[in-house]
Amino acid sequence: MSMAEVGLIADAPIRLELESRYLAYALSTIISRSLPDVRDGLKPVHRRILFAMRGLHLDPGSAYKKSARVVGDVIGKYHPHGDQASYDAMVRLAQEFAVRYPLVDGQGNFGNVDGDSAAAMRYTEARLTRVASALLEDLDRDTVDFIDTYDGSSREPWVLPARFPNLLANGSTGIAVGMSTAVPPHNVAEILDACRMLIDNPQVEVAALLRVLPGPDFPSGGVLVASEEERLEVYQSGKGSFRLRSRWHKEEVPYEKGGPRGAWRLVITEIPYQVSKSRLIERIAQLILGKQSPFLADVRDESDSAIRIVLEPQSSRLDPERIMAYLFKNTDLEVRVAVNLNVITASTRPQVLNLKGMLRAWLDHRFEVWTRRCQHELAGISARLHLLAAYLLVHLNIDEVIAIIKEHDEPAPVLMSRFGLDAEQAEAVLNLRLRALRRLEEMNIRREMAEKEARAASLRALLADESLLWQAIGDELQQTRQEFADARRTELSLPPQEPVLKPEEMTLREPLTLILSSKGWVKAIRGYEEPDVSKIRFKGDDTLLQTVRGYTTDTISFVSRSGKIFSVLADRLPAGKGFGEPLTVLFDMEGMDPVVWAMVVDGAREYLLTTRLSQGFRVKGSDLISTHRAGKQVVMFKPEDQLLHLRPVLGSLVAAMTQRMLLVCSLQEFPLMPKGKGVRIQRLARGEWLVDVITFNPEEGVLLDSGKRQKRLTDLTSWQGSRAQRGGLLPYGFLSGASFVGHGGASTLYREESLSGVTVELPLEGVD
Repeated sequence: MSMAEVGLIADAPIRLELESRYLAYALSTIISRSLPDVRDGLKPVHRRILFAMRGLHLDPGSAYKKSARVVGDVIGKYHPHGDQASYDAMVRLAQEFAVRYPLVDGQGNFGNVDGDSAAAMRYTEARLTRVASALLEDLDRDTVDFIDTYDGSSREPWVLPARFPNLLANGSTGIAVGMSTAVPPHNVAEILDACRMLIDNPQVEVAALLRVLPGPDFPSGGVLVASEEERLEVYQSGKGSFRLRSRWHKEEVPYEKGGPRGAWRLVITEIPYQVSKSRLIERIAQLILGKQSPFLADVRDESDSAIRIVLEPQSSRLDPERIMAYLFKNTDLEVRVAVNLNVITASTRPQVLNLKGMLRAWLDHRFEVWTRRCQHELAGISARLHLLAAYLLVHLNIDEVIAIIKEHDEPAPVLMSRFGLDAEQAEAVLNLRLRALRRLEEMNIRREMAEKEARAASLRALLADESLLWQAIGDELQQTRQEFADARRTELSLPPQEPVLKPEEMTLREPLTLILSSKGWVKAIRGYEEPDVSKIRFKGDDTLLQTVRGYTTDTISFVSRSGKIFSVLADRLPAGKGFGEPLTVLFDMEGMDPVVWAMVVDGAREYLLTTRLSQGFRVKGSDLISTHRAGKQVVMFKPEDQLLHLRPVLGSLVAAMTQRMLLVCSLQEFPLMPKGKGVRIQRLARGEWLVDVITFNPEEGVLLDSGKRQKRLTDLTSWQGSRAQRGGLLPYGFLSGASFVGHGGASTLYREESLSGVTVELPLEGVD
């Protein structure tokens, strides 16, 4: 290495070098790859594809050519990237389900809505559509700037003239470095109506524009669920999202002999934009097979050129709205469509625009195109008039002109001197063919000159008066509307009143038996027959604590010794094979706070909660359901106290008994509380505790059980009183120990527990 070469090496901080190089890469990605230009709505690869197809003369009325020929010209002349990437970009421009107004007319397999890929480029053929021709229109009339291609061998347009509002009409998506874009497609008739409104009143607000351009219009149709306020917020800020759901209807099934009457099915005819139909059907089938969709019995794909997905309900008594609400929540029958109006502006800078800004940018581009086109045409007219003046002189002096040409080896200077022509005019006269001389008639020349001068005057008037130019642009918008307008495909809908789907409604209803062990292990055995308890296996020295009968749609609440509630949908309990699972897997429980019983909870009912030391209160079933793994504290009591019962309310009276005393009082004396300590039920003597509590109606009375005999009390006058009183002595023969019979299905399983040094019996279960 020479000393001169050494002098060219300079030290530089690596951080600054990396930052500068990454910034250059990021800018290249943003401007030259990922974000569309607001003027023609195209990324460079799409623009180069259309320009290459124009160079191959693939006009809408021409014959198709192989896609491989197009891709070859694109990557060879304009876009030095992979052939497959260029082909994929061209394929998307031809897919009617992906592009609202296709720019490429494809022949062959260009993919489908099921997500299948297009055939190889050697098998497919393509040409431009009328929409693409509108984007390329006037490209050769100096309407836009041209730049050198990547190798400098030719020129390509920096942007297309774009008579068609492509960006909003077809939309665009892309991810760059640190930013992204998501422009949904819209209806071109509505876009052009909004543009004309903006021309008529440049001060118009976005809210007024939304009256003619209310929202996206997707090629796949569907239903856009959004209020006017939501749409205004998105289009005012340029960012947000919309809910897009499938279009469906209820179809009556013709009655067949031996079949059910009144049968129906649901038919989906449109799915959300860019959702794969095959994957959507697969997801619905998974819900059915996994028994996660209790509403559906089957799903079928009966689609041909039009989408038709058939959903068979489990029963004709089901509500179609609730079925679809569940599917909208759990499948891609409803999706969120992002909106991010981030584009490259005319100043070559990325910017998030609102709806008015995007329309204004496209109209300003059309204004510039019109201005440059008028100037180009005016220059051409001037050049033509310049030559016509020379032709008129030739006609008036034809003999002299011919003589000069015959007599002089260099006639051009003589013609210029004799008739006052310039070099261009003289050259044009000398280039005339003899056969054209007969057409150089004075009237024809003067007529053409008059027409050209009139056109030039019109163009000068347009260039001198912006209002006239905007009027001409408005007329062009109307012509474009007549040429490309079509009906809106996406329906706009206000957010409906969604049915509230409870977890139990989304579960197939099947009977089951819950098995709870003494050490807190749980499992669920499904089936209508109650399992044989003697054959149930437990881990180690564990034993059966309780069984609870219910359904998979029931909510099971587990009550701990400290008064905490833990809840779970019965369908989510571990299967009945093996030993099950400990409750600590389902909930965040403390090891020193074991579960003492389980119960099926009805959220619509009232329950009476009681403790051994005579505290109690009413509680709603909904408050006995916890949505947290850590559970929730429902009852607070003294350390020496413990739960007695948690039973559904079965009447308007409450009967409570200690070892010797019985009290009957009104249920309304007990407050309705979501949680707490409660109030005193019955006044206790020293060494007493509550033995049993029951709710009942006056006409029913209460049935006492001493273990040896039973007695029904219908006249309760001797025991009636107010809450917190002592009551009266139990009948003779029941003083040594009694309990109530018929208190709503309490379990017969008991366990010995100690309370203040006295041995008592503790029921372990509430009510089914």
